[in-house]
Amino acid sequence: MNILSQNPPDYRHDTVLPLPMEVKADAWAVDAACSGNPGPMEYQCIDLQTGAQVFHYGPVKGTNNIGEFLAIVHALALCWQKGLHDKTIYSDSNNAILWVKKRQCKTKLERTPETEPLYQVILRAENWLRTHNYRNPIVKWETKKWGEVPADFGRK
Repeated sequence: MNILSQNPPDYRHDTVLPLPMEVKADAWAVDAACSGNPGPMEYQCIDLQTGAQVFHYGPVKGTNNIGEFLAIVHALALCWQKGLHDKTIYSDSNNAILWVKKRQCKTKLERTPETEPLYQVILRAENWLRTHNYRNPIVKWETKKWGEVPADFGRK
C-alpha cells in the first residue's frame, strides 16, 4: 500500500506527484486497461514531473498485455522523436517489458477482421523496435512498494 499522502511529499521538489524517492521524476509512466480479455483496451503515458498525460490510445479491441507492450513502444518512439534518449520509462508489466526487450509482442489474441487494425499497430511497433536502438531505461514499477503506477486508470 502506498503510504504517501501528501501531494507532493515535502521531501520531493522535482515533481507534483507523490513519488517515492527511489522513483526518478524525469521519467514517464505507462499503463493499460482492458475490460474483459479480450475487450476494449486503452493505454496512456503520464509525465512524472508534471502529472500531465503525454499520450492516450484507444479504446480498441485487444488485451491488457498488448496495451502494456504498445504503451512502452509508443513512449520509446516518442522519446526517440523528441531526442529524449535518457528519459526513463516505468511500466508495471513484466510481460510487456520482456516483450519489448525481445522486440516481439507474444500475444495469443486471435487475428480476426475485428482485431486486424490492432495487429497492424503491433506490426508497426515490432518493426520500430527492430529498426531503432533506443537507450531509454525501461524500469519495472514496484506496485507492492510504491502503490499504483501514476498512469493507472483506477478501475480495479
